[in-house]
Amino acid sequence: GTTVIRPLVPLPQLDHFPSRQPAKASKGRLIAGWMLSGLLAVFLILLSASGKFTDWEGKDEMFAKFGFSEQLMFNIGIVEVVITLLFLFPRTAFLGSILLTAYLGGATVTHVRVEDPFFMPILMGVLVWVACGLRQPGIFSLAVGRAR
Repeated sequence: GTTVIRPLVPLPQLDHFPSRQPAKASKGRLIAGWMLSGLLAVFLILLSASGKFTDWEGKDEMFAKFGFSEQLMFNIGIVEVVITLLFLFPRTAFLGSILLTAYLGGATVTHVRVEDPFFMPILMGVLVWVACGLRQPGIFSLAVGRAR
């Protein structure tokens, strides 16, 4: 015969959970979220990542100070662009936010290690989540422990 495995405790029925419909953002919040997302993308792709792909005076010295080779910084630049693009697409914005947080955490550690100011990557990480939350309000509910 067939063996039926039963849980030790009764599992809740799916119909007991509140609606999983995503919260709708107001038009103003959406606009603010997309504007902030655009500014972050400009900074991350056009200012930060592009410096890893182009030659400029002092580049070798700066990368050496951080302990990174030019090839490694080039690869880091590719990662930066890809995860920023993930952040921009609505379907992958949450994943992109998580990955940008990890990436910016690495940038923070890099700056701390060489005794450079390190507030900028932390600020950028906070702004990533604010922008994502403005575009997808359910994220703010998750942040304060209230599932929607």
